[in-house]
Amino acid sequence: MAQQLWLLRHGEAVPHDAAPDFERELTDRGRDQSRAAGRALSALEVEVHLCFTSPKVRSRETAELACEALGVEPVEEEVLAEGFDGAAALDLMRTAGADQRVLVVGHEPDFSQVVYDLTGGRVDFKKGGVAGIRLDGSRGELIALLRPRETDRIR
Repeated sequence: MAQQLWLLRHGEAVPHDAAPDFERELTDRGRDQSRAAGRALSALEVEVHLCFTSPKVRSRETAELACEALGVEPVEEEVLAEGFDGAAALDLMRTAGADQRVLVVGHEPDFSQVVYDLTGGRVDFKKGGVAGIRLDGSRGELIALLRPRETDRIR
């Protein structure tokens, strides 16, 4: 089995003018999106071995809520705060075993760039959305792209 990288964009957060960027929290809707993403991954039997999250509050909250359903503890990773790309994603994946699934929680436009860097695909990554990439070395195949309205329906 190949490695899998699962990307979860943080849920909806309070507006930019409500708090400094690093401290913006999730809204109620964002918390619901985060829980739904975790439940959906669990229902799809995506066994997550490691979870890395941006240290920004909205991402950390998203990771904690999603990981409740996945039985894994998120670990903060500074590189996810800003400027995360395909090369950085591959660096994170080197910490995982050959057949492990890694969940990464972070931000746009970084995650769309990661999908492009690893698969060549262009995606519209919604808040609370999930993308799955199967990795073969430094090459990837997009195996899933779920919007929040889809993760909410998967039980």
